[in-house]
Amino acid sequence: QLQASGGGLVQAGGSLRLSCEASVHTFSSPFMGWFRQAPGKDREFVAAVHWSSGSTFYADSVKGRVTISRDNAKNTVYLQMNSLKPEDTAVYYCAAGRSYSTTQAMGRLGQYSYWGQGTQVTVSS
Repeated sequence: QLQASGGGLVQAGGSLRLSCEASVHTFSSPFMGWFRQAPGKDREFVAAVHWSSGSTFYADSVKGRVTISRDNAKNTVYLQMNSLKPEDTAVYYCAAGRSYSTTQAMGRLGQYSYWGQGTQVTVSS
């Protein structure tokens, strides 16, 4: 239902664009988010976007380096990541949200009900 792609190996300072295509079912969710999980660490929020309004919310750790966007016609959410750092290395997951309450609430793990399979991002130093 959520197909993430675009991961890969990149040098520090480089860029990657991740894509997440949502099925009709998950497209009915009001917002989409990206999370990441590094080995031995908890899954953490990266960015989220509201489908209709385009409102976005970012984790402080990526603010200014990452841009989330959506293409409603393609049911697809993108995560453009620039100035990548080795600490950005993780498996990146896209997820479809439950009911919307606030922009900040889009950053909470528990607000998401559907998860994609993840795509690996590795940043070499």
